[in-house]
Amino acid sequence: MEQSPRLPSPARTEEPARPLPRHRPFLLLCGEQIASSVGRQVTTLALALIAVTRLDAGPFGVSALMALSYLPGALLSPFAGLLVDRARLRALTVLLTVLQTLVVGSVPLAAALDRLGLPQLYAVATLSGALTSVLAVALQAALPRVVHPGQLLSANSALTGARTTGQIGGPALGGVLVGLTGASTALLAACAAYGIEALLLLALPAALDTPAERRPPRPGSRTAALRGGLAVVRGERLLRRQVIAGAGFNLGSGAADALFVLYATRDLGLPPWQLGTVYAAFSVATVLGVLLARRFATTTGLAAATRICAVVAALAIFLIPAASLLPAFPALLGYQFVFGLAATVWAISMTTTQQLITPPELQGRVAGVVQAALTVTVPVGALGGGALASWLGNVPVLTGGATVALLAAARLWAR
Repeated sequence: MEQSPRLPSPARTEEPARPLPRHRPFLLLCGEQIASSVGRQVTTLALALIAVTRLDAGPFGVSALMALSYLPGALLSPFAGLLVDRARLRALTVLLTVLQTLVVGSVPLAAALDRLGLPQLYAVATLSGALTSVLAVALQAALPRVVHPGQLLSANSALTGARTTGQIGGPALGGVLVGLTGASTALLAACAAYGIEALLLLALPAALDTPAERRPPRPGSRTAALRGGLAVVRGERLLRRQVIAGAGFNLGSGAADALFVLYATRDLGLPPWQLGTVYAAFSVATVLGVLLARRFATTTGLAAATRICAVVAALAIFLIPAASLLPAFPALLGYQFVFGLAATVWAISMTTTQQLITPPELQGRVAGVVQAALTVTVPVGALGGGALASWLGNVPVLTGGATVALLAAARLWAR
């Protein structure tokens, strides 16, 4: 079995680490995560509702909208990592957020001019997904430059908690705004959230504008530089196995996610209040996972935490098809709670492992490679699951998706 990377102790450094609750740059990142999460949740909900209610998109059209929001991350993340390592990080994150505001803001503008169509919606989903993926890589690379290495586990837990706050409040805010003002106008609130995000990023330390890779790129070295991030993932056995397991897991869970709402409402007959309660259970479990992640990972080790939580999360997916045989509402509640708890601890432990293993000058490129590998299987699983379900039915595909996720998670236990 692999050994966990060692968590450094802040007490052993020459300059003591500032406590996170009094660490201004870190608190700015927490605020950014809340604002960005609210903006993205409102954007996702509003775009889907516009596609269905205003533009009369069918099931494949809505699935394509989801796929287009993920695919740019898979294609661009490695190049984004190279950009992040060589760019002025604060300036780059602010620019990305401002562009996000303009892209999303084009939808209510086009709607007001009565020129909104599905092609523009697909273009917005694609561009927004690309900007989101590059920003995610940049922020992963920024965190080790903001906090002490011994604080990374706590910092990743806190950032996940901040992001979860936005994920809880974002859909509720989006639903209220859509009901009061319409889906197109609700996107103005998302733009406001992105504007707040840009201001918080602008307030980060100016030192982040010093590129991590200070050497000027040599002619013809770009391909070699891109391979640098891949070399770290391939060379570090623990990280390589975690990435492969995560990609396989996302393939299976992506198929389950794509069918979940349709299966719960049409096959199991869950009323809206029960479906909403099921999703609330996931949010509660995520918060609990944030609170438990540091203690669990410190007690068991980062590598053991990822192995255990990956298998538990995969086993939880079997509760979805089992809901056709068991009382549906409790089964789906159990799925969302166990999955949310285990997947949250897994994600925090894996991200911390990646940041501890990666050299400072390669943080962006490694984050890009990892994000690409983990992201590309999500739309593949979603579209493949939807296509197979129309032929085989929902339950067989849900069972197959859970099996794929479990086999991928079990690979972490192989010697």
